[in-house]
Amino acid sequence: MTLEIIRDALAWCTVINWILLLWWLLFFIMAHDWIYRFHSKWFNISVEKFDAIHYSGMALFKTAVLLFNLVPYLALRIVG
Repeated sequence: MTLEIIRDALAWCTVINWILLLWWLLFFIMAHDWIYRFHSKWFNISVEKFDAIHYSGMALFKTAVLLFNLVPYLALRIVG
């Protein structure tokens, strides 16, 4: 496997993961009440805690994408 293939794979992983993150955010904004009602059937959770969990999850996901996809891509782009 060449560096070019790895670089391309990391670039596509970054793009796909950002699309998933944006989809999550848009779905969360547009269908917030429906998602909350759906999950509150299983878990006894307040709206504030539900929102905090989702925003924390989005922040963790974004950090992971930056750390594991974008940074290695940029490093390989600079080196190679």
